[in-house]
Amino acid sequence: MIFKILMQYLLGYLKIEVEGYYIERFINICKAKQIFLWNLKRKNTSIMEANIGLDTFGLIREIARKTKCKVKIKNKKGIPFFLNRYKKRKIFFLCLLFIIMGILITSNFIWNIEITGNVEIPSEEILKSVNENGLKLGEYKGKIDTKKIINEVRLKREDIAWIGIEIKGTNAMIKIVETEKKPEMLDESDYCNIVADKEGVIEKVDANNGTIMVNVGDRIKEGSILIGGWMEGKYTGTRYVHASGEIKARVWYTEKAKVELSQKVREKTGKEEKKYRVKFHNFEINLYKKLSNFENYDTIYQDEKVKIFSNFYIPVEITTCHNFEIIEKEVNYTQEEAKELAKKEAEEKLQKEIQDMSKVQNKLYHFQEKDGYIEAEVTYEVLENIGTEEKIVF
Repeated sequence: MIFKILMQYLLGYLKIEVEGYYIERFINICKAKQIFLWNLKRKNTSIMEANIGLDTFGLIREIARKTKCKVKIKNKKGIPFFLNRYKKRKIFFLCLLFIIMGILITSNFIWNIEITGNVEIPSEEILKSVNENGLKLGEYKGKIDTKKIINEVRLKREDIAWIGIEIKGTNAMIKIVETEKKPEMLDESDYCNIVADKEGVIEKVDANNGTIMVNVGDRIKEGSILIGGWMEGKYTGTRYVHASGEIKARVWYTEKAKVELSQKVREKTGKEEKKYRVKFHNFEINLYKKLSNFENYDTIYQDEKVKIFSNFYIPVEITTCHNFEIIEKEVNYTQEEAKELAKKEAEEKLQKEIQDMSKVQNKLYHFQEKDGYIEAEVTYEVLENIGTEEKIVF
């Protein structure tokens, strides 16, 4: 069915309107004589629309007379009519020909590289690695050896566990599986101490192996030995061991923030203007000549590569420049408002620094009014394990 319709489009077809009281008989005779009609639509009881091939239109005149129906041509469609309509527009067809040739030529090159799966490794690093090995924008697809590129990248980068490269159309899709980073652990046969990795006050000491060097309530500094990697016996003397245990301490994290009582703030008015720039591989054309009409504005650039199909990119990139109008106005805060804003800013810094907020035991706030601004000092008291292994070097 679809093949028949496609052939009719290539050969040309007509959209006709059939009017009469014996339309069903008209359709049945057409079917009996194997005249192909499609897209049949009934407008009312006596009028019908349908498509018919150009080569079979002459056959329905006799059928129309027999069924006492009137046939009217409403539209002519298909390639023959299209070519006839534009036969005088030589420049149009010449441009169309160049566009088709350009698409066919550019389809043999890579115009987009898509990287997925990377979390810790920046995409720029992966892109640099594959570029060095022959996969880059504008590269001829026939010259790209994906197996060689994969092997070279794997050999040079220990942080990549697996890499796959698939080329679809003009798009190169790179999938990455990163190597899981495991914390360095000393061998159980190594002699080591447990030392403090930060300053704090000891809250709990529980040694599984080794000698406890601190007591509850002691204030210790970073690097202090908490559990020594040795044990002393009355008959065995001193022997070295792999110290282990749990040491919890109260640790304090402090951050400061200040907020001026009178300050200028920038706000968007809601007005926006867009400007465009087109890039053909390494050649750029600005589609605007003058600067923004706004006196004060913020700019955001949005790049978008042009593609015809899902994985068929062409060497054209459109950059949209979004200019958002900004107004500056002076805002005056009361002391309480400034304190709240400064406190919030300091707390946001602490939340980024402390991994587990559920371990926060206490919060301390200190505010100070200075020359035109309020400064907040926020301290969080956290109960956490501060012990880390340190190898004993003789």
